[in-house]
Amino acid sequence: MCGIMGYVGPRPASPIILQGLERLEYRGYDSAGVAVADGGVIEIRKSAGKLDRLRQKLDESEPAGHIGIGHTRWATHGPPTDENAHPHTDPTEKFAIVHNGIIENYFELREELRASGREFASDTDTEVLVHLIADEYDGDLAEAIRAAVKRATGAYALVAVTAHEPDTMVAVRMIRPLVIGFGQGETFLASGIPALLDHTRDVLVMEDGELATISAAGIILEKLDGTPVERDHLDIDWDVEQAEKGGYAHFMLKEIFEQPRVVADSLLGRLDGSAVTLEDVKWDSDFEQSLEKIWITACGTAFHAGLAGKEMLEGLLRIPTEAVYAHELRYRDPIVEPNSLTLAISQSGETADTLAAARLLHERGSRLVAITNVVGSALTHYSDDVVYTRAGLEISVASTKAYTAMLVAQYLVALRLGQSRGVLDTARASEVAAALEALPSQVESLLTREAGIDEMSRYLATQLSDENDIYFIGRGLDYAVATEGSLKLKEISYLHSEAMPAGELKHGTLALITQGTPVIVVNTQAHVYDKTISALQEVKARGASVIAVAYDDDSEIEHYTDHVLRIPRTMDLLSPVLSIVPLQLLAYHVADARGLEIDQPRNLAKSVTVE
Repeated sequence: MCGIMGYVGPRPASPIILQGLERLEYRGYDSAGVAVADGGVIEIRKSAGKLDRLRQKLDESEPAGHIGIGHTRWATHGPPTDENAHPHTDPTEKFAIVHNGIIENYFELREELRASGREFASDTDTEVLVHLIADEYDGDLAEAIRAAVKRATGAYALVAVTAHEPDTMVAVRMIRPLVIGFGQGETFLASGIPALLDHTRDVLVMEDGELATISAAGIILEKLDGTPVERDHLDIDWDVEQAEKGGYAHFMLKEIFEQPRVVADSLLGRLDGSAVTLEDVKWDSDFEQSLEKIWITACGTAFHAGLAGKEMLEGLLRIPTEAVYAHELRYRDPIVEPNSLTLAISQSGETADTLAAARLLHERGSRLVAITNVVGSALTHYSDDVVYTRAGLEISVASTKAYTAMLVAQYLVALRLGQSRGVLDTARASEVAAALEALPSQVESLLTREAGIDEMSRYLATQLSDENDIYFIGRGLDYAVATEGSLKLKEISYLHSEAMPAGELKHGTLALITQGTPVIVVNTQAHVYDKTISALQEVKARGASVIAVAYDDDSEIEHYTDHVLRIPRTMDLLSPVLSIVPLQLLAYHVADARGLEIDQPRNLAKSVTVE
């Protein structure tokens, strides 16, 4: 998730672009840059780091010109370095581009271009696009971009300028957002409305598969096939803070509703039928066949994702798998088998305990795979392999979309290993892959259905907001989800919440269940469904108020519960991606009902980088 800003008009472009990027810094802050066209020259200023670094460069030497593009980056390909910062240019520096998204087939295109003699200055997928545009250029930038994007697959938005047409900017939207703003004799372009609000409230939202040519003469909007497009403008009445949150009251809620896109991005370019491509995983088939043990280490939400991963990996691969809190593992003396694999999971890639535990296992001979959201983070530097989660910048301290992305990353690892080791036959692998591909639309359906899960969660929050103790239960994968649901509730609502396997209730905790005690159960796993129902009957017999998370077509659950939060039917193996969503929403609405600061709960920080 990156931020794009563009300007065409009578004023100097650089200050306007920089101001817009400041409004978009919530979309990414690994690096930033601007490209300004002036006559037959394009001047670039860019730098790794936050916007202050770019601002210093512009203060020292601001490029002249009245048309330009800018970018603030959240890295997905290549670490956050000066070379990987946008804008990118072709070798002649006559074309410049900024880009938000993922080019699925960038590796194939890059190799094709290298074979024809092209040299690359960065590690990014974006640079492939500017080479393609330069190759296709024959006097018309819009036509060159049309031809280039026909060769690129993925989900992205791009904006380009060329010194050959110094009064023209061309933009394409392919799934990733782009918004055009209209001023008095000037036009603005951005990946988010916040960047435009200091200049105009008159906007037009581009749709997928559209191309916009913007110049001093005006704007031409058309489909990629050249069909003209006419669309009414919108009058935006949000303030800047509302706009940054996409109209949501809090970043946490916005990030919950971003999960369909996050799941789709985490799969993008990685599944071809049932074949899995993990671009930064380098192990060979000999290692896959020799694998005897899997370790998973993490903290907090990442550990809860790892608990689900343990159940799933062990079940699919039939390899002993151990999930261990990093802050415990680092002080143990673990016995590490020579043919072992460690999945170290950290949203930031900087969590101190996870770094220490991962290093310990690595030093003792385990192959180390980082599952992280941040390109170039500390964890990636000494890992053998990396699976990036592609969640984009997560602002709320209470993690939501990063969790679902971590789950998907582990599913992809399991699907690849299962096929290569021969424990997943073609039919089973195809079934898992198809269910994975369906998840983005299922999460979208869950969040947007008419009888909404959000509305039900809001209602239940009024019942829970004054409770003292709340219990979460489940078995297997459902227990893993219960641990994360409980954490979400306690960290933002400040209510005592506890998760346990459903079978553990009778070993002490049942003594705490009295009339009206809230018990939240996740029950999606067919092989232990009846056992979980038995636990529900025990708590109901003692007066508990029971809320269940269950499939849409589960009619039996209603007989043992007071309320049911319904999710779409999927393979039981994949249910955690769906079953966590109502629990995230429930936690959010309980905290909201209590009038608390949701995005920055007390005593907590986004990344725990101290021991």
